[in-house]
Amino acid sequence: MELEKDLFGICPYTTAQKVLSGKWSIIILYHLGKKTMRFGELQRQLPDLTQSTLTKQLRTLEENGLIERKIYPQVPPKVEYSLSDIGIKFKKVLAELAIWGNEYIETLKDKNC
Repeated sequence: MELEKDLFGICPYTTAQKVLSGKWSIIILYHLGKKTMRFGELQRQLPDLTQSTLTKQLRTLEENGLIERKIYPQVPPKVEYSLSDIGIKFKKVLAELAIWGNEYIETLKDKNC
């Protein structure tokens, strides 16, 4: 019996870990939390991320309901990504992660002195 599979949708920690499992998920959500962006804009914000990985991460975040993808019927096609309603609620978590991350960085600095 696979424990993680059994707890998905039941345990908040397992569910959050599964939904945010992509290496770049949190950073993508951070950028989309600032504004709606097109693929190219996101790619410029994340230069170390390959096009295929960004595509995969965006699809996963969309499948998990954290972001929305809007396609405009024009030539060439215009696609924009934004946070969904539940993705917007994640902005509070991102703010807390930033606080914790900065505190952790200070701890690292103190250890290296």
